[in-house]
Amino acid sequence: MNMSAAGGTGERLVVIGGDAAGMSAASQARRLKGPRDLEIVAFERGHFSSYSACGIPYWVGGAVSDRDELIARTPEEHRARDIDLRMRTEVTEIDLARGRVRARDVDSGAESWTSYDKLVIGTGARPIRPRMPGVDAPGVHGVQTLDDGQALLDTLAGTRGRRAVVVGAGYIGVEMAEALINRGYEVTVVNRGREPMSTLDPDMGRLVHEAMEGLGITMVNDAEVTEVLTGDDGRVRAVATTDAEYPADVVVLGIGVRPETSLAEAAGLPLGAHGGLLTDLGMRVRGHENVWAGGDCVEVLDLVSGQERHIPLGTHANKHGQVIGTNAGGGYATFPGVVGTAVSKVCDLEIARTGLREKDALRAGLRFVTATVESTSRAGYYPGASPMTVKMLAERRTGRLLGVQIVGREGAGKRVDVAAVALTAGMTVEQMTALDLGYAPPFSPVWDPVLVAARKAAREVERHG
Repeated sequence: MNMSAAGGTGERLVVIGGDAAGMSAASQARRLKGPRDLEIVAFERGHFSSYSACGIPYWVGGAVSDRDELIARTPEEHRARDIDLRMRTEVTEIDLARGRVRARDVDSGAESWTSYDKLVIGTGARPIRPRMPGVDAPGVHGVQTLDDGQALLDTLAGTRGRRAVVVGAGYIGVEMAEALINRGYEVTVVNRGREPMSTLDPDMGRLVHEAMEGLGITMVNDAEVTEVLTGDDGRVRAVATTDAEYPADVVVLGIGVRPETSLAEAAGLPLGAHGGLLTDLGMRVRGHENVWAGGDCVEVLDLVSGQERHIPLGTHANKHGQVIGTNAGGGYATFPGVVGTAVSKVCDLEIARTGLREKDALRAGLRFVTATVESTSRAGYYPGASPMTVKMLAERRTGRLLGVQIVGREGAGKRVDVAAVALTAGMTVEQMTALDLGYAPPFSPVWDPVLVAARKAAREVERHG
């Protein structure tokens, strides 16, 4: 047993990763146990702790004026709560057999071992950076951390040209396209899929495509970047696909992320099909009583399909941290799973989804019907009513809700929360039609668009009876 920093005889909790999952776990464990009973040591290789990575595109785009507004709690604030947070310190090895981790000071290179009684892994995710010529050239940026965001802003400030290429059209890609439009850049998005937002079905992604082009963004679909071309100064000048070149003064990689589990894999911890750590309901790494993991480095149970998925979202990471901290602090908590809810925007277009897409349902072996409706955010006669499209999937035999996708203007996105609750409760689309939702002309038509879709889906279920 280790001696605590306060001089008492207690346990030591070591946390790898100083952002959402790791520091939420540390903070919750500290609420339950004082420093004499539980010493907490946390390692973070970057310059910042407990920040909103989801807010980086809005900082880059200027909607958030100051980087520090994205920081929920500084290292000094954590230390004031008796959490020994060591910044610019990277864990390079986990020794499960001896209960210790090896850490390296990023600036000095000095290494040391720290023993633990309990371990939390919150190593997050890393941006996908394709192997291609020129991808490491100056002016090419991935955007995952505050350090990445600052590096991109520095490039934008020092670049005379106003042409930007975003590679990829998922959440990161469309949000960064908006940020660059807001910065006054000509933006081209190169996407290897049929339509942007592969988290939607292609028919809904088409609506996003049309709206992005309406905002002045050039969309290039069914195209894969093969090379980043550089000028005589070594900086990026264009990106190339198999049949075209697109001039660029700055390139942002928005291809997505993968779980950062190299440390865990080297230690022999169990990984799932998507490369994320596998945990039980208490967020313990399977087969390891005193090792927990949470955030973007884990896979989670999809409550709709019953399969494991990798869904890197801050909402999940903070919940994981609360569960981990409660359990590591001697309490009891569980994380039952997710239904896959996400919402995003590109300028004034709101994009939301929850549950399964068509290909997810097919992969899970489910037979389903679909229903798509067009409605408005408010009563049609009320000023400011804007159009929205709602698509709903339901299981063919039972009518169980399987998924909902929404694309529209102001007031569209957060309507997905109704569907998320219905999915979590296992409701049928017929049951949804009776939901007592709030109504007044400034907020909704008499029949909310989600309920209109549920009515149509229920008819489809009955028709295929």
